[in-house]
Amino acid sequence: MPLELTELFKNWCRLKIYDAIGRGVMMHGLGALVKRMVDLLAACIGLALLLLPFLAIALAIKLDDGGSVFFKQERVGMGGISLRVWKLRTMSVMLSNPTGPDVLHKEDARITRVGAVLRKLGLDELPQLFNVLVGDMSLVGPRPTLSYQVAAYDQFQRRRLEMKPGITSLAVVSGRNELSWEDRIKFDVWYIDHWSLCLDVSILFRTLWKVLVTHEGLYGADGVNDTFVKATNVPDREQEGKTT
Repeated sequence: MPLELTELFKNWCRLKIYDAIGRGVMMHGLGALVKRMVDLLAACIGLALLLLPFLAIALAIKLDDGGSVFFKQERVGMGGISLRVWKLRTMSVMLSNPTGPDVLHKEDARITRVGAVLRKLGLDELPQLFNVLVGDMSLVGPRPTLSYQVAAYDQFQRRRLEMKPGITSLAVVSGRNELSWEDRIKFDVWYIDHWSLCLDVSILFRTLWKVLVTHEGLYGADGVNDTFVKATNVPDREQEGKTT
């Protein structure tokens, strides 16, 4: 192969990614390509296998309170780009675009009967396979965050925006909501710096165990989830689940 073509191929095999503050990181292109191929394959298979369960869950949600099946929320993804994340609705009142902390606790009256089961089994996150399919998200990566949280990030914390957000993450299998947000971000940045396909596979298997078997970390200390930015005023809630 001529030298020029060799150099061109090497350049093509590296993916340049910029985060929201313009600092570049290099991710090996072959690894990025493999990760994307795995995401696509898993999303297609997962959505096909989950079609009937989705229909059953949708019926259960409708029978429970008559509200909408899905809930969509604006989150921040790689490079600080906004994306719309899909979930199965688990609460009677949910904010589609919160501008500040909305404290959630274990005995929250907004959680529906079906929603409590979905949350316990982690099934509410499965519609994000659609996000994976279109390329907004990955199976594994830092969880997509909210804009008011990103606004409070320091330079180190903004590094978690250097990779596509994931349905699950190293932080999820390392404590989930039992961790403070600061510690979760440290796990996210460590994952970005040490990413490998083997690490992704390990996280996926650990997620199945943590979510389906042990149910660890569903809520934080004393049953209250950390909001990263401490709440001073809980924003007015809009009945997203009832109106969409």
